[in-house]
Amino acid sequence: MMGEAMPTVREAADVTLLLPARPENVAIVRHALGALGEVLEVDAQTLSDIRLAVTEACTNVVVHAYPDGSEGPLEVLATLAGEELTVVVRDEGEGITPRPDSPGLGLGLPLIASLAEKVQLGHDAQKRTEVRMTFSLASMAA
Repeated sequence: MMGEAMPTVREAADVTLLLPARPENVAIVRHALGALGEVLEVDAQTLSDIRLAVTEACTNVVVHAYPDGSEGPLEVLATLAGEELTVVVRDEGEGITPRPDSPGLGLGLPLIASLAEKVQLGHDAQKRTEVRMTFSLASMAA
């Protein structure tokens, strides 16, 4: 309509990715969020932090969510609200539980917590496991 302001890229930037939880798809998520960060002109350090944290969360889904080689969905949602980017990584796996036979070092979640402003672990209304990460974009260029 004439006279209505079009939303800026920052106001309209929402991304949803739904992929099979396979190692090669972690790179797709990483590149998609990197491209979003570039469009939003996120500073290099913040963009690096976002990409690393999301890569860790997605890798956790690939390695831990679906045991015995089964495959399930990896869902990533990125929502921009003001100067905060929230990224949710979600799966339909068994949840976050300690594994004595874990192939990783157990450093993924602490690393994510050190990179994001806020991290929440839990389940959504459909009982899917999710890691919700919030990043401040306040330091990015205008």
